[in-house]
Amino acid sequence: MTSASRDLELALDLADRGDAVTLSRYRASDLVVETKPDLTPVTEADREVEQLLRSRLAAARPEDSVVGEEYGGLVAAGVGSRRWIVDPIDGTKNYVRGVPVWATLIALEVAGEVVVGVVSAPALGRRWWAARGAGAFVRESADGVARSLRVSGVRDLADAQLSFAGLEDWTAIDRLDDVVDLVGRCWRTRSFGDFWSYMLVAEGAMEISLDPVVSLWDLAAPQVIVEEAGGRFTDLGGVRTADGGDAIATNGSVHEAALAIIGR
Repeated sequence: MTSASRDLELALDLADRGDAVTLSRYRASDLVVETKPDLTPVTEADREVEQLLRSRLAAARPEDSVVGEEYGGLVAAGVGSRRWIVDPIDGTKNYVRGVPVWATLIALEVAGEVVVGVVSAPALGRRWWAARGAGAFVRESADGVARSLRVSGVRDLADAQLSFAGLEDWTAIDRLDDVVDLVGRCWRTRSFGDFWSYMLVAEGAMEISLDPVVSLWDLAAPQVIVEEAGGRFTDLGGVRTADGGDAIATNGSVHEAALAIIGR
């Protein structure tokens, strides 16, 4: 087994462990929810999952660094460095309200390049994963069969489906008019939000996914999955990165056209 295969196997094992915790506390009447300094919610499950994954990584990859949403630890990724990037629950607000669109996101970055990504959404019964150069895949719990992912072949904005974050987020950064302009150029829009819109791009169901304010742990795993499915993933300035503070993922064919409207 290659090093990349072992890393992916570990990431999938971490996702299994995370799912066991998140599902056990999902819709629990006694779920403990607190407010972080940035006024976003955090649950006991967020913290328990991140602690669990950090503990497992410390045992399995003691030389690697870890950065996570709840406990930080951001370390600059230099030449030869390896760091795991963890979002224990992407979509905590959904989790708290009983909306099944939430997931554990796990990625491995090596020397500045995200090489492994896993997005596990157990309440949706779906898991997506990718390893650099080995393709991207999805498995549904209904049949347990893994299938490869490929972005759509749509080439024109007029035929594209667009998913965007909440309008209040675009208003907050004074970009709502740009979003409305892009919406008017596309065939159809839906706001799925969080990780799911990126996975729909990877599956070929959507052509464009946008986020105005996001962090590294929100994007690292989706980036490698979208790219391995044949898509393109940049910040709104067109830079290929998972750490730009905002993001656009597309099937590649409509990327430049979308950036011409929404780019910064």
